[in-house]
Amino acid sequence: MNEQETAEALGVVDRALAEDLRYGPDVTTEATVPADAVGTAAITPRKPGVLAGIEVALGVFHRRLSDLEILTAVQDSTRLVPGEPVLVVRGSLRGLLTAERTALNLVSHLSGVATLTREWVDAVDGTGCVIRDTRKTTPGMRLLEKHAVRMGGGSNHRLGLGDAVLIKDNHVLAAGSITAAFTAARAHAPKLPCEVEVDTLDQLDEALGLGVELVLLDNFTPDQCAEAVQRAKAAGGRTELEASGGLTLDVARAYAETGVHYLAVGGLTHSAPIVDIGMDLAPVESAAAVS
Repeated sequence: MNEQETAEALGVVDRALAEDLRYGPDVTTEATVPADAVGTAAITPRKPGVLAGIEVALGVFHRRLSDLEILTAVQDSTRLVPGEPVLVVRGSLRGLLTAERTALNLVSHLSGVATLTREWVDAVDGTGCVIRDTRKTTPGMRLLEKHAVRMGGGSNHRLGLGDAVLIKDNHVLAAGSITAAFTAARAHAPKLPCEVEVDTLDQLDEALGLGVELVLLDNFTPDQCAEAVQRAKAAGGRTELEASGGLTLDVARAYAETGVHYLAVGGLTHSAPIVDIGMDLAPVESAAAVS
């Protein structure tokens, strides 16, 4: 994870722990676990998948354990094997148990995003088509979910509203035409990459005539995408094409084989099921016994 992603991860960790501890400390753990108890915990997948969020999980444990010892930590993007731990840590048993659910929630969700992304990437393997995410992310977790997409082999689209221009149908409606919207966007933000969404082949021709660098083909069929690829080539081949809308895994390869450069898949982040990952404790020790 880069510096920006790490900062976002810590913010997410703090908010998640605050939810659990807003009514006071973990009363169950404090009632049942001796204050000096030391434990070893293994974060272990129950199902196969692709790992993402190991640093986020570690951030949770670091927040709750001053004596945390990391015994094993597998890197993100690793293929998950059921029963094989991806993280083994040791320290205060009270801290481990308090951190458990928060850490598992985050690593299970992010691994789910990475796992689903990998399924899409595998589905188009060999075509040269790139799987990309969208801004359809969980509020407050965009950078983490986009990190998970990369761990699954996908690529990131824009991170926010200010790092790229994406002219969609409502912008075209507001401006009056694709030409008017594109001209205004180029004048306003000449250095930013610009993508234009089109709904028809006629609109595609208009965008190609403007020299648009990237066109999003919204709800096109595979046959329409194939025709769009041919028209883009006839126009000089300088415009990249991205298919989006109504895409599912079972038709991913059919779209990729049309020659489009990207498939934009909102479901990578808004519909990814979690990967079942649990925490297993080794026999409990006491601080006195190990000192």
